[in-house]
Amino acid sequence: MAEPISIRVRVPATSANLGPAFDCIGLALDIWNEVYFTFGGRTENVTIEGEGMDSLPRDRSNLILRAAARLAAESGSALPAAIEMHCRNSIPISSGLGSSSGAVMTGLLAAKTFLNIDLSNERLLSLAAEFEGHADNAAACLLGGLVVVIPHGQTWLAEKVPMPVLKAVVALPQINLSTQQARAVLPKSTSFHDAIANIGCTALLVHALREGRFELLGQAMQDRLHQPYRLELIPGAQAALQAAYEAGASGAVLSGAGPSLIALAEKGLEEIGAAMQKAFAAAGSPCRLFFTRSVQAGARVTREK
Repeated sequence: MAEPISIRVRVPATSANLGPAFDCIGLALDIWNEVYFTFGGRTENVTIEGEGMDSLPRDRSNLILRAAARLAAESGSALPAAIEMHCRNSIPISSGLGSSSGAVMTGLLAAKTFLNIDLSNERLLSLAAEFEGHADNAAACLLGGLVVVIPHGQTWLAEKVPMPVLKAVVALPQINLSTQQARAVLPKSTSFHDAIANIGCTALLVHALREGRFELLGQAMQDRLHQPYRLELIPGAQAALQAAYEAGASGAVLSGAGPSLIALAEKGLEEIGAAMQKAFAAAGSPCRLFFTRSVQAGARVTREK
């Protein structure tokens, strides 16, 4: 009988869109999930600590194991009958911080390593996008840092943009908002004028982040494609964004599809977070705060003895 193989995968949280860059920009954040696998042992067991410990499945329906099985099936291989998986989660689920993309990437990377498959980043992103429909969070999770990603034929083109470290506070209100709900409220079409405005802001956003011109973020993070519609689903969100700016944030937007908001600033993060929290509370939406920063490191895999 072959010896069991142990693998550790570590993935960062991500924030996508950053205002105008709908489905085409992701930023890795210094909030991490760490998952320990043992393939080929004697028992089948899934344990979870931290975020999602009371709600995530502990069987093969877990998104991590579903992604691993998807890669194994594509490669004509199979995962062993016994898999032990222990998750240490710091990324809140259903939050707009890329928890599902992180889970998918964790499963893909674990299976790739266990099965010793030579797989390009482009193919990894394509597989991840099968679960998500887009690759912005997955690209930032895999590569780290600020990533621009666009469809490229049957795959995805992802380019990492160098940028200085950016401090952030995330305000996560205690409401349920699925990505499906957040997508459902989007209009089926947009005006030429609004499309041009978003293109210009996206170009300015990339310039501002790359050059550390944080004073431009307030203008660069303006959006007309998704945020105005999604904010209406989140009680207190519009007031919390305004409060963030009044407290000194350089930029503040929905993180991904929400419900979390992310505010970026060089200093005063505690005051900004408190102002957002107060605004949410006034709307009957208590929220948690996460103080973090951008990170250049992406997903990491270690095959352990």
